[in-house]
Amino acid sequence: MSGRGRGMGAALVVLALLVGCSGGEGGEGGQGGAGDQGGGGGQGGQAAPAATLRLEIAPADQSTGVSPIEPVRVRAAEGRLTEVAMTNPEGRLVKGELGADGLSWTSGVPLGYGRRYRIVATGDGPDGKQSTVTSSFTTLQPRTLTFASMNPLNGQVVGVGQPIAVYFDEPIGNKELAERSIGITTTPKVGGAFYWFSDREVHWRPQEFWRAGTKVVADIRIYGRDLGNGVYGQEDRRISFSIGDAVVAEADGASHQMIVKINGVVARQMQVSLGKPAAPSSDGVHVVTEHHPKKIMDSSTYGVPVDSPEGYRTEVEWAVRISNGGEFVHSAPWSVRDQGHRNVSHGCVNASPENAKWFFDTVKKGDVVIIRNSGGSQLRAWDGFGDWQVPWSQWQAGNR
Repeated sequence: MSGRGRGMGAALVVLALLVGCSGGEGGEGGQGGAGDQGGGGGQGGQAAPAATLRLEIAPADQSTGVSPIEPVRVRAAEGRLTEVAMTNPEGRLVKGELGADGLSWTSGVPLGYGRRYRIVATGDGPDGKQSTVTSSFTTLQPRTLTFASMNPLNGQVVGVGQPIAVYFDEPIGNKELAERSIGITTTPKVGGAFYWFSDREVHWRPQEFWRAGTKVVADIRIYGRDLGNGVYGQEDRRISFSIGDAVVAEADGASHQMIVKINGVVARQMQVSLGKPAAPSSDGVHVVTEHHPKKIMDSSTYGVPVDSPEGYRTEVEWAVRISNGGEFVHSAPWSVRDQGHRNVSHGCVNASPENAKWFFDTVKKGDVVIIRNSGGSQLRAWDGFGDWQVPWSQWQAGNR
């Protein structure tokens, strides 16, 4: 039998405590045999041998490389268990449960990586004699660990365009296992799929925008699992969040108008100015990610020197980020005369101070801004949460 104990249920050590049948001999290994059983049972013959107390422990004694998430099990094949004590290297007890029938014990918590555990099991044989056996094993030691961060955060209320994003701090080789380790539960029930943006980042979203009021739980259970190339999960994570009102803004570069709908009803229409022809806004479905009461807009962040003819460094108010590439909806008092008539910005959606403040106060993380007729290219899927730019058939394929 191999010393590797990766499947703890597969390798059982049977620790048999042999009980003497006559002559007063002790049990095997000094474990307390039955001793003298008396004479011939009243019929002039030798008494039948007493039953043997047998304890089976998985993983097998001295196993190494044991998975920390497979339960440790002790079973009495003959007789009954009376006590099982499993201890970690510091001597602290590991939680477990003894069955009401006394026939089995099962550990109740995940174990640590690269740790040695000791089991002391005590039981009573059919003859009423008590005996104790011991066993030990060592859990596997990963090559490295990965931690999973998530967006949104636990308890947040987000918009209908918010994907579930999981960020690993190590590259994931076994993407299919990683996906199976991420459970998404929604109320009401809605289907969805995963899509990998890199070896470290995977998103989940439904086919269409979320329904307002949906409750979502994301349960990431990666601890103890090899996600590829010896990268194991550092810890499990669980978040719950909800979908708020459906807030969708539609900005049109041809009409220079932006209409904001809340749960399908027009809440506000405002004049805007999008990116000028030399620096057009991106068409497509954008998702709100950040709010800044004040924000420095600096052209050098995307490669245009501040002191160049197209450069700038300007503080703006009521800035709502809709892409990582630098697109915001923000207040632009200097372009109020152009709003509703011309596109003059450097790619952002310019609004009046009053309209920008209303928009800032109304939208939340995960709300949607759809830009059309900007004269620019389509928003890239990786730019912010451009997830909705990926066709559903392509999204379902997973990009693994």
